[in-house]
Amino acid sequence: MHVSSVKLVALVAAAAAGVLVAPVAAQAPALAMLDRLERGEWLVRFRGTGEQRRVCLRTGRELIQMRHGNGDCSRYVVEDSAGQVTVQYSCAGNGYGRTSIRRESATLAQVESQGIADGKPFQFTAEARRTGACR
Repeated sequence: MHVSSVKLVALVAAAAAGVLVAPVAAQAPALAMLDRLERGEWLVRFRGTGEQRRVCLRTGRELIQMRHGNGDCSRYVVEDSAGQVTVQYSCAGNGYGRTSIRRESATLAQVESQGIADGKPFQFTAEARRTGACR
């Protein structure tokens, strides 16, 4: 048996035994970009409708499910970069959505979301801007 074949067999055997140890790069916390948004009250201005909503940001994740509230929804992170996150989520019995949040600064973000809520489709783009402390 050739030396590289022996190494491959040993590697496969170790993996099958569950003892494979490999160097792992340190991972940043999931959705870390949202942690870099300043905490406080934010004003979300929905484009095209004139609608505005005040949101108290504690974690930044409040911007993900704006049409589904704080419902019990499962989430799948599609994109998690330094400047943008995209999350797809599903709320049992209450629809689903996909939201992208792009950080422009610690106090300004762009939000795009679409999905189904209360049996109806929704789609919006919005600007979220910090306005002060939560009331």
